[in-house]
Amino acid sequence: MRFHWFLPTTGDGRSIVAGGHGLGRTHGDAEYRPPTVEYLGQIAKAAEQVGFEAVLTPTGTWCEDAWLITAALTQVTTRLKFLVAFRPGLLSPTLAAQMAATYQRVSNGRLLLNVVTGGEAAEQARFGDHLSKDERYARTDEFLSVVRGAWQGGFDFSGTYYDVTDARVAAPPEPTPEIYFGGSSGAAGPVAAKHADVYLTWGEPPAQVGEKLGWIRDLAAAEGRTLRYGVRLHVITRDTAEEAWAEAGRLLERIPSGDIAKARTLLSTSESVGQKRMLALHEGFKSGKARDLEIHPGLWAGVGLVRGGAGTALVGSHAEVADLLEEYAAHGASEFILSGYPHLEEAYWFGEGVLPELRRRGLVEKAA
Repeated sequence: MRFHWFLPTTGDGRSIVAGGHGLGRTHGDAEYRPPTVEYLGQIAKAAEQVGFEAVLTPTGTWCEDAWLITAALTQVTTRLKFLVAFRPGLLSPTLAAQMAATYQRVSNGRLLLNVVTGGEAAEQARFGDHLSKDERYARTDEFLSVVRGAWQGGFDFSGTYYDVTDARVAAPPEPTPEIYFGGSSGAAGPVAAKHADVYLTWGEPPAQVGEKLGWIRDLAAAEGRTLRYGVRLHVITRDTAEEAWAEAGRLLERIPSGDIAKARTLLSTSESVGQKRMLALHEGFKSGKARDLEIHPGLWAGVGLVRGGAGTALVGSHAEVADLLEEYAAHGASEFILSGYPHLEEAYWFGEGVLPELRRRGLVEKAA
């Protein structure tokens, strides 16, 4: 298993931070923590210290730019890798290849790429992109072909969206950045199968995740490729299950009245199939107890009530969380991108509680 953490570049706090989609900055939280380089640096150093391999940095209007923030954080860390999310339609593929190559040199090879095609038409339009969803995936296919070609040098390409001659970079990136890619629609699958090194999905119940991974695995096999598979989740892990569920209840109690309905209205307009699947996990919930949102033993859908994107959390004792991670692994997942509120403290809870348990089970390499 490989574990990664998350950089909250929309801000952080002791309650659920919505993180965009037009939702409020935070919910019931007077202790909001702005995404300064100093604070994000604390999280990055904590993630590095407790044994995470990389940190994911999101992309979009409501967060700081992932390339710039993580480039700054390479200067306060030594081993941690940065999984930089970006949208392929918003910059030239040859420029993206050059940026990645430069990043690898200045960071000593610590760049990973999270390619986000984009599932919100209004968000894309904000950046001047008016293609349909299927067209965006077709463009992503061409974009990644050009990026990889430019890394090899002397690449010519003429397609629907890009026409480049002699695409190249001054020197190939070393190592070549791995590409992480997610998408649940029919248009996303073939692009993932053709280009991704790691296919990502949000944390549905393990059996549903397994079905989705099987779909991509079959598509990749048809391309003659073998991928790795990852799951994006939140986590609330404590010394006892009672403490963990009490924390989930506290997060739920701090969501202001009316925010759940507002968030559902806004998120229901998303074009993202994955977002629709997240919404379905808490369909009909208006109020109640935290355990009312337990959709699988130890899997809690409460985060998705007000946060777009990944909306489920692993909740339980350290051993119970480790058990659930093993269940996902049994369905084909080997990488996990985790987060929790606040991200600084939760990195330590997981790193000092669950990672040692997984090491004892022989599922994670010993910490450096």
